[in-house]
Amino acid sequence: MTIAPFVSADAIRTMFSGAMSDMYKSEVPQYAALSELVADINGEALAKDPELETRLKQAGEFDRLGAERHGAIRVGRPEELSTIRRLFAVMGMAPVGYYDLSSAGVPVHSTAFRPVGDEALRRNPFRIFASLLRLDLIEDFELRREAAAILARRNIFTPRCLELLALFEGRGGLDEAQAREFASEAVATFRWRNEATVSAEVYHNLRDAHPLIADVVCFKGPHINHLTLQTLDIDAVQLAMSARNMNPKAIIEGPPRRNRAILLRQTSFKALPEPIVFKGTNGSIEAGTHAARFGEVEQRGVALTAKGRALYDRLLAAANASVRVASDGSNSAAYVETLRRQFEAFPDAAAALRDEELAFFRYSPTAESLRHAGAPSLPREMAGLAQAGYVRIDPIVYEDFLPVSAAGIFQSNLGDAGQRNFTAGASRKAFEAALGSAVLDEMELYAVAEARSRVASLNALGLGAEPERQGLIG
Repeated sequence: MTIAPFVSADAIRTMFSGAMSDMYKSEVPQYAALSELVADINGEALAKDPELETRLKQAGEFDRLGAERHGAIRVGRPEELSTIRRLFAVMGMAPVGYYDLSSAGVPVHSTAFRPVGDEALRRNPFRIFASLLRLDLIEDFELRREAAAILARRNIFTPRCLELLALFEGRGGLDEAQAREFASEAVATFRWRNEATVSAEVYHNLRDAHPLIADVVCFKGPHINHLTLQTLDIDAVQLAMSARNMNPKAIIEGPPRRNRAILLRQTSFKALPEPIVFKGTNGSIEAGTHAARFGEVEQRGVALTAKGRALYDRLLAAANASVRVASDGSNSAAYVETLRRQFEAFPDAAAALRDEELAFFRYSPTAESLRHAGAPSLPREMAGLAQAGYVRIDPIVYEDFLPVSAAGIFQSNLGDAGQRNFTAGASRKAFEAALGSAVLDEMELYAVAEARSRVASLNALGLGAEPERQGLIG
């Protein structure tokens, strides 16, 4: 009997992300409209800059330009988070980074499930930002106990999804038919269900504690709360959303517009109120609305080193301390200008980012240098090779998230006008215990990627180990 070959994790991830995209566009029509808007703006950006397409192709980004880069979910119990980890492992997605959002007024802590290898990222960089509700941050003991009891009664995964997950873990893989079924069953976990599992009174009590608590606790599953499109010009998207009455959030989260993009910039249209029904007494139902799902757009830049990130965090904190964006966005222009002025202190050229060790870069030998591999005339160190044009240097794209930006996106889409402050701080140990594994260190992943590219370039040129670096250190 012939045994069908296993499907790769990258292929399953592509099946899943494609099905998720189709589902979300059908559930949130304005997101489908946003997809068309972003495609138009990306086309305009490519037309204005003929070399941009070449750069995107060299970086392996061009073919994925029209696909979503990430989505976000929120779960309520440690057992749910642990099973989510196992589910995304089937797709080659590992938990990377720990994010404490409680310090920014959102009662969750989070990680990003994503591919980690260069080839896997090139094939499909889709990732999920997954948050675990922190019930310990609900001050009212009785409300906290009631929320825990509600969550304990639900099972967010279909029986078939769990069967296929166990099959994968037992056999080490899935064949084509099983993989497609698994992707479909996994997506069902995150579909929208408009029936609340609680009464309107319980919903509003939880919402008063924090809108996100109601969103997590009161429904049958962790509905995907947004998908995110990649754009080449997020400022143009922001203006276009306003012009088309798509109700964008007041500001673009993250750093200001720069010549050399760094980290991550994000914006979204605000969540739309959707009709839901609550459980009433004696089997009756009560109509209501709930707003949590939205469409997001992102533009990614180069990953920063620890030194670069410290500078970024300091400048962002200074801008936020100077101007706090009003809940109605009335002072957004003042904030944007303050942010721009603060970031004048952050170098805005690739050479400066390398020389000052602020960002990570990937090195690769040029065709010309490979023709001279092993020649004694080749410089022996990376700086000389780069200056002579024997090595191409590309920015390593930031694949992760920013806690302040994530909190800003969440708050603007939950209808929470007030700033919530939680006294409890980060609890990475508790999060990893719930997850069932440690989270990977994103900084280490970038450093390893850069180091490997340097070693591979030198080996390809027959130069062996690199002498002590002089300049051009990522």
